[in-house]
Amino acid sequence: MSSMTPNEMARTVGAGLLTFPVTPFDAEHRVDEAKFREQCAWMLSHDVAALFAAGGTGEFFSLTANEVERVVRAAVEVAAGKVPVIAGCGYGTAMAVELAQRAERAGADGILLLPPYLMEANQEGLAAHVEAVCRSVSIGVIQYNRGNAVLHETGLARLAERCPNLVGFKDGVGDLELMMRVYATLGDRLTYIGGLPTAETFAMPYLEMGVTTYSSAIYNFMPEWAVAFYRAVRARDHATVLQELREFVLPYIALRDRGRGYAVSIVKAGLNVIGRPAGPVRLPLTDLTRTEHDELAALIRSADARLADRTSRT
Repeated sequence: MSSMTPNEMARTVGAGLLTFPVTPFDAEHRVDEAKFREQCAWMLSHDVAALFAAGGTGEFFSLTANEVERVVRAAVEVAAGKVPVIAGCGYGTAMAVELAQRAERAGADGILLLPPYLMEANQEGLAAHVEAVCRSVSIGVIQYNRGNAVLHETGLARLAERCPNLVGFKDGVGDLELMMRVYATLGDRLTYIGGLPTAETFAMPYLEMGVTTYSSAIYNFMPEWAVAFYRAVRARDHATVLQELREFVLPYIALRDRGRGYAVSIVKAGLNVIGRPAGPVRLPLTDLTRTEHDELAALIRSADARLADRTSRT
């Protein structure tokens, strides 16, 4: 069981950069737990505020319930209380409740509630879904506003009154007006997390709306760069942020957008580039081509060189 209260977890999450470790697979697409533990330990040797195990970048959508619990338990054991571990959770309400309870038993400090599977629902139904998950556990819950699970500020405010362990709001929509309405309505009641794909792109404008942190998939293979970029954002170092957006982040996004599902594939390709392979993505996703892999390698080399140059001048 977690030793953190939901509010302690939320404060810790909001104070630094977040990351979602990939889930390594072997050649037969089985979870490689030893490699996952090794990856988590390496990531924790850098400056990160929390690990989100079995999240989107961790291919939550491709894992069985037993695999989710196994991955979360491994992350908890490796983290050993140094940082909170937040577990991915989702699908229909009954499955989400079961996954949340499994994560709590595995020692997770919180839940990231991803959208339900496929079905569209109205605001009342979505709120009831979130409340059912919150009431099923004592650990903190972060609502991930994305896809078919976009709650508005009025529903979130009612949930915050009824569910003390609803402590976080992650935005994966990019609707600036909605984000501002949520923040204006709930203020410091929730911790706000940037969760758009390649969140570095939106980090600077979102900071002005109370979003103090974001989840960096890039951290998986470029932790020093990711931390340096986050610090530049928090320092409002526009020159550094804009240079890295132009020279790394935007070309990276262009490469990511060449194939459906590449948001995960490109992260595993990045791990291959730096010599820390995590195996293939699990079907139905597909890996980058050799040409795309080589293009990513060139982007990483260039970004590393710029970071080394800036570091040498400070």
